[in-house]
Amino acid sequence: MEENKNEKPTEEKRKRFGFNYNKHYKILFFIPILVLLLSLVYLGIFYSKNGDIIYKDVSLSGGTSITINGEIDQGLLEAPLKEKFPDVSFTSLTDITTGKQVGLQIKSSAASAELKIAIENILGYGLKEGENSSTESQGASLSKDFYNQLIIALVISFVLMSVVIFVMFRTFIPSAAVIFAVFADIVMPLALINILGIKLSAAGIAAFLMLVGYSVDTDILLTSRALKTKDEPLNARIFKAFKTGSFMTLTALAAVLPAFFIVTGLPDSFRQIFLILSFGLFADLVNTWMTNAGIIKWYCDKKGIQ
Repeated sequence: MEENKNEKPTEEKRKRFGFNYNKHYKILFFIPILVLLLSLVYLGIFYSKNGDIIYKDVSLSGGTSITINGEIDQGLLEAPLKEKFPDVSFTSLTDITTGKQVGLQIKSSAASAELKIAIENILGYGLKEGENSSTESQGASLSKDFYNQLIIALVISFVLMSVVIFVMFRTFIPSAAVIFAVFADIVMPLALINILGIKLSAAGIAAFLMLVGYSVDTDILLTSRALKTKDEPLNARIFKAFKTGSFMTLTALAAVLPAFFIVTGLPDSFRQIFLILSFGLFADLVNTWMTNAGIIKWYCDKKGIQ
């Protein structure tokens, strides 16, 4: 008798979940699509104004990066340098264990000699390579070639992922749903990065490459459970995939978010990777379990897969 009592509430919960999901999944289905369309419109406007889809830092656009060792007052340098070099940016470098400032990194598209002289005039002392500072210069043409190669690598990885998905499932709509979710997981964080005015580095582009792999895992899990296992009703299979997939995504977020917000002294490139992965993982929760799950449920209902 006790076993029957325990089973009944579980069955009622499944029915309640199935009824609610059956009623509302088509509404949930369109929310991420609307966000994706708004993101694409924003990126189109951004491109028309800036001639590119991202803000580039020195590693992608060319320019100079000067790192000054020691505790440096950023406020002392910021106003006069921005007046002369409008695109200048600053990154405070801190010790990971103590949180104490160990240097200040200054980036600009200006020539190294010009930027160095301006900094020395403000500080009142000379910058000596290897002693109290270090300078890195990147040519504009070399940076442009590097940027183009990274974009090509990103496109190739996306195309190869799409081919593998089509080979794996061999049906157009479920495969297209997976590819849509991965595409949205890249576009939405990209739009948000631009809205925040963050300049992407080479590490940032690499983070988008990583997102392709992170994003496709949960979509494959969902599609495989829904189409290839028939031991439970469709809604129950989707719900089980949701529990497993969302746990995977939240675990990844638990790894990258503390690294971004808590750990001090991380290089700027690392922080950018963690930030982009966080945006992409949040987007994946929405795109996979609202749009992709909705497409899969609609497809299964049409094909009589229960």
